[in-house]
Amino acid sequence: MSYSFNKKTVLITGATKGIGLGIAEAFAAHGANVAIISRHSVPATIDKLTKNGGSAKFFSGDVSDSYSIKKAAGAVADYYGKIDIVCPNAGVFPTTLLEEISDQEWSEVMDTNVRGTFSLVKYCLPYLRESPHGRVVITSSITGAITGYKGFSHYGASKAAQLGFMRSAALELASNNITINAVLPGNIMTEGLAELGEDYLSQMASSIPLKRLGTPADIAHAVLFLASEEADYITGQTLVVDGGQTIPENLSAL
Repeated sequence: MSYSFNKKTVLITGATKGIGLGIAEAFAAHGANVAIISRHSVPATIDKLTKNGGSAKFFSGDVSDSYSIKKAAGAVADYYGKIDIVCPNAGVFPTTLLEEISDQEWSEVMDTNVRGTFSLVKYCLPYLRESPHGRVVITSSITGAITGYKGFSHYGASKAAQLGFMRSAALELASNNITINAVLPGNIMTEGLAELGEDYLSQMASSIPLKRLGTPADIAHAVLFLASEEADYITGQTLVVDGGQTIPENLSAL
């Protein structure tokens, strides 16, 4: 299926690398105007997105600061004249055992992963209402929503919270023909995972039925579908993209 996002404005957070960059590249390749909100200027990312004719622009904003996101959303709408698709993708995932998590670290994870999602949707809502096909696609995770992992109790809680927010928001947004859905990535090959070494990566891949780690492009394809006009009748739903990782009861099933 070939999607067209010609001249639609897509706002993405956390798009300077990893999954977010993969999402931005996919939208740019399909004709969208890509607005990236980040705390720091990202000229290399913008150059990468525009070198083949794509449209992309950086806007300053901090997802953990509601006022900053309100200002950034307004700047995007002023520049492009509209916002059609919103992708709350920015997230942090420190690995800390439960008894060692400080109140500050807990708050930092929640402010970025949960407040960041809420603020982005809230302050983009006036512009999404003006779009004939308003879309929100959240990057959540299998961690928290389906699985757990040592050291990720705060991260898992934040990813599950995104889905609780999504389901109630879906009921409110439906009257404006705005859909909101989420992708739940499994183990995706990003810069952070590459640093763990080949032995660790091979062990991770062996626990996945498809026997490989996912790529940012795998997640981007799912996001494109949920943001497309073809997904007009889907809202409040989750799409797991994990190579079958969450299916086996135990390793012997593989």
